[in-house]
Amino acid sequence: MVSPAIALAFIPFLMTLLIRYRYYFLLFWRAVILRKVQDYLTGLSREERAFQYVMTHSIPGDPENILSTFDAWCSHSEYLSNVGPEKGKILERLISENVPLTVLELGTYCGYSALRMARRLSPNARLYTVEMDEGNAALAEKIIRLAGFDEDTVEQIISPSDVVIPHLRERFEVDKFDFVFMNHWKRCYRRDLQLLEDHNLLQEGSIIVADSVIFTGAPHFMQYAKSCGKYSWKIHRTHLEYFRHIWDGMAELTFVGLK
Repeated sequence: MVSPAIALAFIPFLMTLLIRYRYYFLLFWRAVILRKVQDYLTGLSREERAFQYVMTHSIPGDPENILSTFDAWCSHSEYLSNVGPEKGKILERLISENVPLTVLELGTYCGYSALRMARRLSPNARLYTVEMDEGNAALAEKIIRLAGFDEDTVEQIISPSDVVIPHLRERFEVDKFDFVFMNHWKRCYRRDLQLLEDHNLLQEGSIIVADSVIFTGAPHFMQYAKSCGKYSWKIHRTHLEYFRHIWDGMAELTFVGLK
């Protein structure tokens, strides 16, 4: 049995941990504990709860308002791993600067980042967004259409990314992608990048943006991007979505050609 004196000696240490990592504890509370409680009480997933809020409080046909409604929910109610407003603005800027005609998104989730990109596309551009979770894909489809984007602008593909990528050319008649946004499972980043290379879906100058390469990180992806000689790269230092005290980052790669 631990003596009271020893127990008391640990109090300053525990307090130091709580103070130093308080934002990570808050993230754990909102993303895990609160989620499980609300799942039990409502019988809905947090994505479904967010969807209901957005459908109730946003203005149809207004992407800016829909994004702001998402941000309000995620900031004040429950945490969703959307790309968020800070990283979303970087994503939009890169779309505007590069003016891609063919865009691939890996990880639609609730449709938030698809809206960010779609509203900056040129009139003749098209976004293909891939989501493996059928429930999330159904919600995202409604959000994207609510914002006013039709299938000629945003086409959703419901399937695992490693199943989709090898068949993109034959199924969707896409020759090359000018812009790729990765926001799905971090462990899949390197695999899917190499699949895009293997199936000749990138061209010189193609931009690949990968979210959350600092938190939670994608070390194998970054090691490959830095060492393979096929990309120039840089990191956009940002914060975790809806947690301005937790650092995160987005990687921007430019394809310079296969060796």
